[in-house]
Amino acid sequence: MRLTNILIFASIRVFEKCMPALSLVAVSPIIPSSYFHWNAVIEDSWKDAREEVESLLQSKSAIPSFVDISVEQARLSNDDKWKTFFFRAYGVDIEENLQRCPATAALVRRIPGCTTAFFSIMDPGTEIPPHRGPFRGVIRYHLGIRIPEPARCGLKVGGEHITWEEGKGVFFDDTYEHEAWNRSHSERVVLFIDIKRPLRWPFNFLNDFYLSVMQKSELVSAALVRQRQWNVDHQDD
Repeated sequence: MRLTNILIFASIRVFEKCMPALSLVAVSPIIPSSYFHWNAVIEDSWKDAREEVESLLQSKSAIPSFVDISVEQARLSNDDKWKTFFFRAYGVDIEENLQRCPATAALVRRIPGCTTAFFSIMDPGTEIPPHRGPFRGVIRYHLGIRIPEPARCGLKVGGEHITWEEGKGVFFDDTYEHEAWNRSHSERVVLFIDIKRPLRWPFNFLNDFYLSVMQKSELVSAALVRQRQWNVDHQDD
């Protein structure tokens, strides 16, 4: 099994190096939204998600920090300033959370190829240091939901600066070094989405295989167990 995993992850590295020839969208830090026709539909419905966010924030202590769910995130945030409300993780739905936010759940289900979805909530003073994502077979999407002071909240990807806007989506490749911050005086919230990168046939099926391997990994399985246990422990909050 260990040798199999080594061979799979070695092949992933080769796959990623070939991405410029395989991808149907730009291979760059920031990816134009014009590639994704569904973005306009999601942007038009952002206020529905905003209402659900405001309701969740009324009981913020019941929302886990990222490190509560994924202990590996401690290298990025080892306190409770970065919180997450997961709807989907590597293709696995968190049904209790989807039911609590039906409007946002409807948005998530309208996004083609969505593998991961959650509200990313950064408290005032949160600084996420430079880091890189693990796999170029996905593209990251942020929909601005609650951006209190746009000039004081930001994201830098591959040296390019992004300012979030409420109701606007941005696409980027998280395998480029990126960092984020909230230097405002209130919570910053985005709908954080990973989608399958559009690829030439038949490499899209190879991408699906790699994502299924990641879904079954110990790291993802452990995070799903923690998320479900958190929901059980806080169901009355």
